[in-house]
Amino acid sequence: MQIRKVFFWLHLAAGCIAGAIVLLMSVTGAMLTYERQMLARSERGQLQADPPAGARRLPVSELVAAVGRQREIAGNATLTLRSDPREPAEIRSGRGSAVYVNAYTGAVLKGAESTARTTFQKITAWHRWLGVEGEGRATARAIAGACNMAFLFMVVSGAYLWLPRKWSWNALRSIALFRWNLGGKARDFNWHNVFGVWALFPLFFVVITALPMSYTWANNLLYVMTGSEAPAAPGKGGDAKAGRKGPPNRRESAGRGEVEAFVDVDALWERASRQVPGWQSITARAALSGREPASFAIDSGDGGQPQKRSTLLLNPATSAVVRWETFGDLNAGRRLRSWSRFVHTGEYYGVVGQTVAGLASFAGVMLVWTGISLSLRRLAAWNGRRRKRVGVLDEEAVSVVSE
Repeated sequence: MQIRKVFFWLHLAAGCIAGAIVLLMSVTGAMLTYERQMLARSERGQLQADPPAGARRLPVSELVAAVGRQREIAGNATLTLRSDPREPAEIRSGRGSAVYVNAYTGAVLKGAESTARTTFQKITAWHRWLGVEGEGRATARAIAGACNMAFLFMVVSGAYLWLPRKWSWNALRSIALFRWNLGGKARDFNWHNVFGVWALFPLFFVVITALPMSYTWANNLLYVMTGSEAPAAPGKGGDAKAGRKGPPNRRESAGRGEVEAFVDVDALWERASRQVPGWQSITARAALSGREPASFAIDSGDGGQPQKRSTLLLNPATSAVVRWETFGDLNAGRRLRSWSRFVHTGEYYGVVGQTVAGLASFAGVMLVWTGISLSLRRLAAWNGRRRKRVGVLDEEAVSVVSE
């Protein structure tokens, strides 16, 4: 009983300290549940169209050239083709705006960033660093990470507190089933327990998988646990310092007049499309270079499943395979890191996983809401008892003086 009491007060204290920010992260997390699908529908859905009868997609070289005649293409731009014949081609520069192109005519269909993407970016900013911009972002992100740690403790301690003291059907029913005839404190207590019991495991994984994105030590721990070498941080030694842009000396010599070998872009794309039967999308640089292997990211999933992604490197001159890397070829640390990242959003397990993660976030909202309500009711009750005691003491004092 004493241990239970200690856990209760620690659970309550953590909720009072971190509750408001946990509520914010839970609300924004629920709003981001189907972000990828909603963006796809908002940006590409209206551009989907059945191809003309008997038409074939333009060769990639002609497609890129057609876009280049209509608008400037950034040097780092990537081209994405999808297997669905109704889908437009997509040219994107980093995380900036995308240009959507009719894959059969080369006509640019859309080049402006959608309102939906801007909205989701703002929601993500609130979810990760409380919407703070500029120099204060690091501090805000640290606060959000600390509150997530507090939430993890609340989930774990809540699992202990939710266990019935005596196992019986009535005791189990009171914490596992909604009782719609209740009101006030009893209703809040029932809802707090029901949401906690049913969301316990998914909420635990959603919360704990956020730690590697908040803390370097948590990220490194994934590699230590698997005995794998952590990847070098950008800007620290080797190719990372050079931004992995290729051998500087060769680029410099090319700039002094070296003739770059002819690259058959269409042959490279055709070879990449044969690598994975049933692929859903393939992404590569819009302008392939003859100075380094051509890299193709091939996805056979729905876009959020790292276990269905692979990387193909081809010799730009011969289209021969230089390297073929699947999810299974990654070391255990990188696989665990990818699993962690996409379990947080549920995307690793497809739409079903996203739905479960979204429901867990909604449960987090209700847990905080009912927890705050119960805390305020407890505070009001305590304040009432205190006033009553003070009133009794005042009456006793008056009585003593009268005597």
